[in-house]
Amino acid sequence: MTTTSETATAAATFEVRNPGTGDVVGTYPVQTESDAAAAVERARTAFEWWSGLGYAARAERLARFAGVLTRRTNQLAAVVHDETGKPHSDGALEVGLSLGHLAWAGKNARKVLGRKRAGVGLLTFNQAASVEYKPLGVVGVIGPWNYPVFTPLGSIVYALAAGNAVVFKPSEFSPGVGRWLVDMFGEVVPEHPVLQLLTGDGSTGAALCRSGVDKIAFTGSTATAKRVMAVCAESLTPMVAECGGKDVLLVDEDADVDAAVGAALWAGMANAGQSCIGTERVYVHGHVYDEFLEKLVAQAKVVRAGTDSGARIGPITMPKQVDVIRRHIQDAVARGGRALTGGADEISGQLVQPTVLVDVPEDAPAVTDETFGPTLTVAKVADMDEAIERANAGRYGLSAAVYSKSRGRELADRLRTGMVGVNAVFNFPQIPSLPFGGVADSGFGRIHGPDGLREFTFAHAMARQRFAPLMALTTFDRTAETDTKVAKVMTMLYGRRHWD
Repeated sequence: MTTTSETATAAATFEVRNPGTGDVVGTYPVQTESDAAAAVERARTAFEWWSGLGYAARAERLARFAGVLTRRTNQLAAVVHDETGKPHSDGALEVGLSLGHLAWAGKNARKVLGRKRAGVGLLTFNQAASVEYKPLGVVGVIGPWNYPVFTPLGSIVYALAAGNAVVFKPSEFSPGVGRWLVDMFGEVVPEHPVLQLLTGDGSTGAALCRSGVDKIAFTGSTATAKRVMAVCAESLTPMVAECGGKDVLLVDEDADVDAAVGAALWAGMANAGQSCIGTERVYVHGHVYDEFLEKLVAQAKVVRAGTDSGARIGPITMPKQVDVIRRHIQDAVARGGRALTGGADEISGQLVQPTVLVDVPEDAPAVTDETFGPTLTVAKVADMDEAIERANAGRYGLSAAVYSKSRGRELADRLRTGMVGVNAVFNFPQIPSLPFGGVADSGFGRIHGPDGLREFTFAHAMARQRFAPLMALTTFDRTAETDTKVAKVMTMLYGRRHWD
């Protein structure tokens, strides 16, 4: 006999399908508010144990976890392929890029977060000051599906290295990757549930936000981030938001055109364009525009989307995103743009062929909104001043790339983005010491690097009186004579007029 509880549990599940074949690759529970609350309660106990291990012991466990990922890369890459459709080699690359972050976070956590002396002034020279960064407690991580290993680990690893416990809610399109990561971490940290899994849809993510976690780390679209932020606001739960982008690649007149073409093609088409830091807009100096475009189109025609082993890019993972991509392409063409490769007619099911668009107005959605597909809009500009102006005109500010032999750093400094690559693309996320994140509609807060470690901590300042002050200031026994002396000291320190 089936009970009501068993029926409800059986109904509250969802299937995950391979986007290339449509085959069911897993069935998972849609976990609820009670599940989230229970996970956080378990995490509280785990946090006390994990934070008490200290930096060295945590680093050793993270290194062991990196060893598991290294030895079982092909196994994890197969799960990534089955759930997202991306080529197996891309899944393996994603795993490999995560290893440096595991090593860096474990090795550098003490140096970044440990207690440091702070300077004191003349009036407080009798004090000893210090600051250290302490773990928040339990961090909730809501991960994406496009890079289901690398991206969530960018939050998970840094939160763990700082001493927090983590409850991880992966995307409903890649829960198997999340389960694999949690299970493997449990092999190297079996004592307590330091890293736990919640599966489900948006309701499960909302439940995690309401569960009493000390911070939420979210990666996803800007629209979804706003909904997550609204739920977090109910309990004043802080969050770090890594959202979407409409990233640019600038090509100056002295750029290595061949290198810029290869970079634009990779950054725009890799992972079927489903990269938050993927290039979607290219602005090319008029002196090299024709050469750049000719070479880009020729190379784009060679790259093929498919589900077979010979395809360089896979299908679009999220079915509804195909409609967004098609709409952007069709609108661009209706406004006078031209598709030199691909196009709306080259969309079959969830396969979208690489599409290069030119002559697209700057107010078209293909230029202003995140497409998240294998498309590039390429525009000619008179000079790099025009390119910078157009690049900074959008509402996003995640990352960018600049190709120039003589002015790369100068141009990069003028871009209003959280990250810039000079004469390279996708280079900054590979460098663990660099912070990762954006501005404006691309989100706030940072993962990776020292900023990523501090993101999951709070500053704990301490001032210790070493001996009695010569002038007692914080007392009701303070005299008029003391006030006069203080005024003289302040005048001496700060009252002089400084002339340029």
